[in-house]
Amino acid sequence: MMNRRAFLGTAAGSVAVAQDWPFAVLKPTLGIHVWVFSSDQPNYDCFSILDQVFADTKYAGFDAVELMEVSLRHDDAVSKIGDLIQKTGVSLIGASYGGAMWNKQKQAEIIDDAGKVIERIAKLKGRTFGISVGDAKRKKTPEEFDVQAETLKKIQDIGKQFNVVPNLHNHTYEVENGLYDLTNSLQRVPDHKLGPDLDWLFQAKVDVPTFLKTYADKIVYMHLRDHLWTGVWSEAMGEGIMDFGAIARQLKQIGFAGDMTVELAFPYGYKPTRPIRESLKMSRQVVKKQFGV
Repeated sequence: MMNRRAFLGTAAGSVAVAQDWPFAVLKPTLGIHVWVFSSDQPNYDCFSILDQVFADTKYAGFDAVELMEVSLRHDDAVSKIGDLIQKTGVSLIGASYGGAMWNKQKQAEIIDDAGKVIERIAKLKGRTFGISVGDAKRKKTPEEFDVQAETLKKIQDIGKQFNVVPNLHNHTYEVENGLYDLTNSLQRVPDHKLGPDLDWLFQAKVDVPTFLKTYADKIVYMHLRDHLWTGVWSEAMGEGIMDFGAIARQLKQIGFAGDMTVELAFPYGYKPTRPIRESLKMSRQVVKKQFGV
């Protein structure tokens, strides 16, 4: 089975941006990302076990689920997910989406596919669309960044039609080498929102509080996860060394009022010591203690 790093290589915000954020007057949402459920499913698609995903999310005390785009491509996705939302009271916050945004030959296909996913998110009253721009396995050229920016702008336009906010969701490749990929994207699309994964920032040796302060006016969303001193992910938040207290203080300082998602992930081959729902519940308690939500 492909591990998560290999897979990622292929595949209401702060006060300053509240006016751009759909439903900004509502309470920020705390959700879970489905990677921990999807990582051992065929094609990383947890559609067949969504009953468990929604049930475990509710059990752990979270408000919402963030899916991967593959689950929203099913013909009956809207009806099935809508039924689960009705049954559990757990909403859909949105979906993460990965593609080679820099590849001109794939541009039309990506834009069309992203549009379909965004439309289904909107039908289910979701509001986030976390974009991974694709890893070229090298530094992209200026021409490729121009294509990437064009793709992102077209997806932004679709998002506006459906009241769903695209945000740049980073892994390591976007933010390593002095934020090379991310900086080139923002130079070309300066109004694009961000949905950073704070653990991936750490893994790329980016100082997390400094990043949050620097991009405070762009951040509308974020992923939370924990890790051990070796950098390997812990089974639940609170079992590692991530300084969530410092992060919470920085978020308070910048006036962040956006949505957050806990994205648990296990190292390749790791056998969990407890049910996923219990690790999610433990993580929920950490978020409440550290972030007050």
